[in-house]
Amino acid sequence: MTLRIPLLGRIAIAIVAGIGAGYIAPGWLAAAAATFNGIFGQFLGFMIPLIIVGFVVPAIADIGSRAGKLLVATALLAYGATFFAGLLSYYTGVLTFPSLISGQEQLAAVEHGAVTEPWFTVSIPPVLDVMTALVLSFMLGLGIAFLNGTALRRGMDEFRAIVAKTIDRAILPLLPYYIFGIFLIMTCEGTVGVILTTFIKIIAVIFVLHVFILVLQYCVAACFGGGNPFGMLRTMMPAYFTALGTQSSAATIPVTLRQTIKMGVDEDIAGFVVPLCATIHMSGSALKIVACALALVIMHGQPVETGHFIHFIAMLGVTIIAAPGIPGGAIMASLGLLSSILGFDQQMIALMIALYIAMDSFGTACNVTGDGALAVIINRFFGKKRERPAP
Repeated sequence: MTLRIPLLGRIAIAIVAGIGAGYIAPGWLAAAAATFNGIFGQFLGFMIPLIIVGFVVPAIADIGSRAGKLLVATALLAYGATFFAGLLSYYTGVLTFPSLISGQEQLAAVEHGAVTEPWFTVSIPPVLDVMTALVLSFMLGLGIAFLNGTALRRGMDEFRAIVAKTIDRAILPLLPYYIFGIFLIMTCEGTVGVILTTFIKIIAVIFVLHVFILVLQYCVAACFGGGNPFGMLRTMMPAYFTALGTQSSAATIPVTLRQTIKMGVDEDIAGFVVPLCATIHMSGSALKIVACALALVIMHGQPVETGHFIHFIAMLGVTIIAAPGIPGGAIMASLGLLSSILGFDQQMIALMIALYIAMDSFGTACNVTGDGALAVIINRFFGKKRERPAP
């Protein structure tokens, strides 16, 4: 029987191994790592617009083809919840991160020191820039929905499958080596200590935030559906812990559906809202991505532009819908926005991936548990009038 280490475990091993090797690595190993990372980073940049087109077009086409009051209300509510979670994460970070992120001057000083150069570089320019890919995705997705086309829809479904398979078979298997190289180079250049200390503090803040957002969502849901918000949260705990283990919103749907019905949501409403929200409601993912991005911007001494972050959050709620059911799907779909709107370089993107995947299961658990709260709100307006079950 072959032992299969999950992605999080491989990332953790890569970080530890990269730091350990960085203290004893000869110059040629650091140069080899820089060469591999340069080529892989170029390939990642090439894939970013294709990921956006591959994921966003089928998602918009599917939502648009099922247009109706219930669908529109659910989609708007899910997007609003995701956007609010991103804003909450941003403003909380603005207030707390500057005092938590110490050593910024030290990081800036060492970043201007020795730089590890690759042996050679390979240029792989993307076929589209990020904004072009987003506009094209909206045009194709809405066009397929309104024209009720089948040929292009099948083609885009196949293209999504190709992109997802490329992520699953090429990007994710090589990702630990990329992370290994990043941490090896950071150790050689003396920046790893400051960054790891900051990581721990930021993860603690994000965990508190994700508990707070769940409590807030169920308090709002209780205002619409009645009942005790903490009682409803307790009912949804099986879905929360299932998501922690599976790291997949889709795999948790049966448990989320069962627990949502136990809260008194009509079966038809729950059967519609829960599977849909599993792909379009990303409060936990948005919260993590925004917090990690803000932390890295502050850590590298870059100016924090509120307008840029609001733009980023607004686009994030669209690009991460229907992210593939694989670990790290949301962060892969958001890489283009990180580089095009926030100006992230390859090292910052690699740190974002490592930091996000380290908390992937908690973000997924926050997403699926919040789906129950959204279902309670939708049930208030579209569900059958019936008695709530006794707690």
